[in-house]
Amino acid sequence: MAWWLWAAGMAVAALRTTNPILLIGLGTVVIAVGVICRSKAPWGRSVGVFVKIGLFVIVLRVLLQVVFGQRLPGHVLFTLPAIPMPAWAEGVSIGGPVTIEGILVALVGGLRLGVVLVCFGVANAIASPREVLRSLPAVLHEVAVAVTVGLCFVPEVMGSVARVREARLLRGRPTKGFAGFRGIAIPVLEDALDRSTQLAASMGARGFGRAGTTPTRSMRFLSRTATIIGALLMLLGGYGTLTASGAIPGAPLLLVCGVVALGVGVASNTRRSTRTRYRPTPFGLRSALCVVAGWVPAACMLASAHLDPASMSWSPYPLTWPSVPVLATVGVLLGVAPIAFIEPARRREGVEIAVRPTRAEAAA
Repeated sequence: MAWWLWAAGMAVAALRTTNPILLIGLGTVVIAVGVICRSKAPWGRSVGVFVKIGLFVIVLRVLLQVVFGQRLPGHVLFTLPAIPMPAWAEGVSIGGPVTIEGILVALVGGLRLGVVLVCFGVANAIASPREVLRSLPAVLHEVAVAVTVGLCFVPEVMGSVARVREARLLRGRPTKGFAGFRGIAIPVLEDALDRSTQLAASMGARGFGRAGTTPTRSMRFLSRTATIIGALLMLLGGYGTLTASGAIPGAPLLLVCGVVALGVGVASNTRRSTRTRYRPTPFGLRSALCVVAGWVPAACMLASAHLDPASMSWSPYPLTWPSVPVLATVGVLLGVAPIAFIEPARRREGVEIAVRPTRAEAAA
């Protein structure tokens, strides 16, 4: 959970700025942490995949601006053949003059989204999604299973592709080009179907969806109401906090109230689940420092936006080099701190940690 909270903090920091230098710094820090701390398990190979997805998002955003985007004024690079659009399609164009300012605006927008994708991709490569599932409260077990199955999609596909490619290399079959893609896609799809069948059988054998003690009607109403209200308040507060325009007044207070209400709902509904975990992973000082290191950049971004808003919201009008705020830059550099205090054993394995033996095991 510490790694996912660290990634969430880095993603929030990326959403709080349009300064390309800070965004590039955030992306570099996240990729460096992912490369050094990633697991040797199959899901550890997804760092490169998410980096390629982020680069694809940036290129796609620029291409969409060039071909279909709004024609922003500025220094014209080249002009594409234009197709007249009807009046109801205002803001959308096909062809026309392409300016440096328009490309820079699209580049910054794609860079923000790409950094956010890389943040959660790195968390997916470092921490096992199954371990994240086991660390969540028991009342969220069913929802967490669905989310974890979705998060495991990319790592499982990468592992399956690697196995099929290795088998084809041993048999002297092609692994590149259309012939290689055709020979890899079918076995990977078959492996995915087999895993789905095994997952369904495993969930049925473990009694997935079975509830424990049934609470009273008033307790059920209280827990559901608190959970729904808390989720809505967190959604509104989070949106208002992430947007710099201040569209929602009192957004931080709404976010805090939402967290409290959601906690009350989860705590009151926990008795419905009787699931426990053998030797749960402890959330100690190192984990807390990892979380703090992830949210320090976001806090520095907020402070810099309050002290010098112009340095955080960069615009190509006029076309000048973006300024670099010192406080935000220091916060971005502190995001790499988990490399220093995460134990080497966990960096190598990503899953297993040292556990103290019980008294019975020590006596034996």
